[in-house]
Amino acid sequence: MKKTLIKNATLVNEGKTFVGHLLIEGEFIKQISANPINDNIADVVIDAKGKHLLPGLIDDQVHFREPGLTHKANLETESRAAVAGGITSFMEMPNTVPNTVTQELLQDKYDLAASKSIANYSFFFGATNDNLNEVLKTDPKTVCGVKVFMGSSTGNMLVDNRKTLEGLFSECKLLIATHCEDEETIQKNLAHYKAKYNYNIPITAHPLIRNTEACYKSSSMAVELATKHNAKLHILHISTAKELTLFDNTKPISEKRITAEGCVHHAWFSDKDYTEKGTYIKWNPAVKTEKDREAILEAINNNTIDVLATDHAPHTIEEKNNPYLKAPSGGPLVQHALVAWLELVKQGKITLEHVVQKTSHDVATLFEINKRGYLKEGYYADLVLVDLNKEWVVTKENILYKCGWSPFEGTKFTSKVVQTFVNGNLVYDNDSIIEGSKGKRLLFNR
Repeated sequence: MKKTLIKNATLVNEGKTFVGHLLIEGEFIKQISANPINDNIADVVIDAKGKHLLPGLIDDQVHFREPGLTHKANLETESRAAVAGGITSFMEMPNTVPNTVTQELLQDKYDLAASKSIANYSFFFGATNDNLNEVLKTDPKTVCGVKVFMGSSTGNMLVDNRKTLEGLFSECKLLIATHCEDEETIQKNLAHYKAKYNYNIPITAHPLIRNTEACYKSSSMAVELATKHNAKLHILHISTAKELTLFDNTKPISEKRITAEGCVHHAWFSDKDYTEKGTYIKWNPAVKTEKDREAILEAINNNTIDVLATDHAPHTIEEKNNPYLKAPSGGPLVQHALVAWLELVKQGKITLEHVVQKTSHDVATLFEINKRGYLKEGYYADLVLVDLNKEWVVTKENILYKCGWSPFEGTKFTSKVVQTFVNGNLVYDNDSIIEGSKGKRLLFNR
């Protein structure tokens, strides 16, 4: 069985940072030690002096577009971009074509990932207004959760029937992940701006159309339903300061029934950036004010926000270059999320230990993932080695997304992913994807 020794690395794990040595044997972490491990027992020795070794990131919200939308992205291209960004496991959303709303269609996606994905994977089952019986067939040990669009987004999966929502929250025992924006509020705001601008709406109106009221109205309803039925609720991509009042930061994540996700774009951009970035930063929910951005960063630090993700949702550059009303919402992020978080570390907005907690440890705990998310002996060797003192610029030439663009294009980052391991296999090494291995289906201790 192949053994790889990573020595002299600065390990970051469970709130501690220390120089140490980590031995991989096969798929698993065999040994972690502050004392030297004999080089002779390893087949491969990596001297990581001056570099930081982190558990691989687990991204609980991506849209990899396969099946049906593969002109934008696919499981192979986006998983490659993910490991280049230090993301070793992902959970993908059901608004593909066809929507993942039957057990057969869910299995089809798992079969595709098994043959194509270089990273580990799981897929959310999609709820609709009329598929509760199918939802209840979902296996909690092999599927990450159920996704509910409580507000329209890409695809046709809006669940707006109160009776359906009551049934889902009362009967579903899996984690329910929600996209929360109130459709009635959005349509009312949209009509106002169409009348004002004669359909030539500027991108700067996006956070006014998909505003705080739309987010809070929907999020508060989800919290109300989850509280009433004691459901396990996870609200995705929080974008407003007001929504943060809905969450409790006094309990450890293992005891919470209601949790919140923050995304890198809501922590990085604000409405001041629309003038320069235009539709390239058009997301649902919208990037909002600087006050909202600062509140999100504070909520990450005080554990009101529980986990960090990307909501990676690529579209072609031609699609994004349309006028506001025609340009789709979403953008590619998996390759650049970690280095963006590391930049915020250097700006003093968040600590490195907290980044690891929110992108790895707490995702694993929230979803009850088997043997991942930590640097622990006996756990899968999902690892990312980073250089915190390496400057580079995002250019079209080094972007791995199939869509070929990034909202971070032109950004100079001062940290870089050096190597990524998935299940003990080196899959990314100094700007190169290492071919030959595939990720595994995530399993859950439920």
